[in-house]
This record gives sequence, structure tokens and C-alpha cells, in this order.
Amino acid sequence: MELELIRSYFPDGTNGEILCQARHLVYTIELPWLDNQTGVSCIPEGKYRLSKRYSRHFGWHLLVENVPSREDILIHPANDALKELRGCIAPVFTITGAGKGEHSRDALTMLKALIYPAFARNEQVFLTIKFYQHEHS
Repeated sequence: MELELIRSYFPDGTNGEILCQARHLVYTIELPWLDNQTGVSCIPEGKYRLSKRYSRHFGWHLLVENVPSREDILIHPANDALKELRGCIAPVFTITGAGKGEHSRDALTMLKALIYPAFARNEQVFLTIKFYQHEHS
């Protein structure tokens, strides 16, 4: 399964949209881009494999594998990137500002409902992160 995360960067946060076969799934919020610095920056653009992960804190969620110079980058619930994220990606149903959104737990539940069956079929799931560029005519 191939997912795309199309980002827009702002000084106070990064907003995005996850698509599957060009179909909208959820929006995302992340920290601003600060050169991949641990704990304060979103992760670099690129293609990453996803896997299932469980923790007491978040329950079942997703791990973003093999992020350069980073560890434990997750897809987990959060509604305010600056207050709740350290480089991870939070799915949301509504964007309310730069790095801010709403209904993150519900958005993660919906995302897992799509992705977890692929894991059950032993399919690899990839997330390609890229920058949204407006096309000029």
C-alpha cells in the first residue's frame, strides 16, 4: 500500500494531507521544518515504511521506520504540534491553524482501519512525504 503525505510549511507548524490513490484520507499536523533537529522539527521529505506499534501511552498506532538521524517517529493523536509532538505526525480531521487540528483520535482510528488490514495481509505500507507546490500557469 502506498500513501502520500503532501505538506505545506509554516513558521509555527506543518500541515498536510494523507492520500491513498489520490483519494483524501486525513489531514496531518507536524512541527515546523527546522533542519530535522530532534524534538523540534518535522522529519525530512522522503519515502518511509510504516509498521504497527503499541505503547501504553498511545495504544495501537504507527511507527515511521528508518527516519534519518531520528528514532521513534510515530503517527499518533495530537491536536497541537508545538505542545504535543516531538517530530511525530498527527492525523486530524480538521486543520485549525499552522500545526493545529481537531479530532485526532478519530482520524487515527480511521487511518488504522485502512492500514492495519494491509499489515494483516503481510503487505508493506509506505508513506511518501512531499511538499505541495502550486503550479503556475
